[in-house]
Amino acid sequence: MKLNIKLLLGASAIAMLSLGSAASAQDCPRGDLDERFCDVDGDLIADIPTDESEQIDPDTLIFAFTPVEDPAVYKSAWSDFLEHLEAETGKDVVFFPVQNNAAQIEAMRSGRLHIAGFNTGSNPLAVNCAGFRSFAIMASTDGSFGYEMEIITHPGSGIEKVEDIKGKQLAFTSPTSNSGFKAPSAILKADYDMIPERDFEPVFSGKHDNSILGVANKDYMAASIANSVKFRMISRDVIKEEDVITIYKSQTFPTTGYGTAHNLKPELQEKIRNAFFNFEWEGTSLEEEFSKSNEGQFIPITYQEYWDVIRKIDAANGVSYACE
Repeated sequence: MKLNIKLLLGASAIAMLSLGSAASAQDCPRGDLDERFCDVDGDLIADIPTDESEQIDPDTLIFAFTPVEDPAVYKSAWSDFLEHLEAETGKDVVFFPVQNNAAQIEAMRSGRLHIAGFNTGSNPLAVNCAGFRSFAIMASTDGSFGYEMEIITHPGSGIEKVEDIKGKQLAFTSPTSNSGFKAPSAILKADYDMIPERDFEPVFSGKHDNSILGVANKDYMAASIANSVKFRMISRDVIKEEDVITIYKSQTFPTTGYGTAHNLKPELQEKIRNAFFNFEWEGTSLEEEFSKSNEGQFIPITYQEYWDVIRKIDAANGVSYACE
């Protein structure tokens, strides 16, 4: 499986892409990273360009949150944090609503996105194809973090266990989603000898909230979803807890990873990083929304360590991080 990203860019964006092109001419270690990037320190993420002419310091910073739910909801939820980010960086910050993971990766790859939260499954693609440098995830106030992939169904579906999905329909979200596609695909194949098309009908909803609503409304018989999204939807009364039944729950996975484009000036990247870790959650729009999934702070992480299990799932599924 390869990520196909078609870059439909104007002249300014094409010029931005060229900022990273020098790396491809270098004889440098890069691992799975695109040829535009280097990884001299071996931490699996793109190095900041050593040539200052390749570093950028935009007047306006663009932020995007992973497109798992209604973008309008999250523009409001992130408003207090983005005001804090403006104060910490001295720059204007704009919330950029994205409709799917590929569009979000393309935006950073083309230089149109500077700060982002990429979901669990798309994080490795963002790192390797777009030069995303992740450094934080959300956690609860006691420091615990993560979510589980659940396979859910609705009452009366006739599905009581995973094996009952055979001959029926299972909704995924998108091919880049960990809990919405990659993890369940690996688990169903390894643990139940079940693969799409042969054993069940796969359909794609596009987003976790679409899958959850689809099951609750009986449009889908079953779906694989991130339970953190389910919890927030129940808290907002979008669905009722009894509308869905969980028949499988996975190990805990890291949640959305936050970070920056690789070619922002180092001092700007440091200001952005500090803004995440010194943000006071209490009484903010961010707390109001994400406390619904028991999250209340940002904690530092490394892509190399925290996404190790996700890279293993990708390897089991034959996922390539090559950009085409």
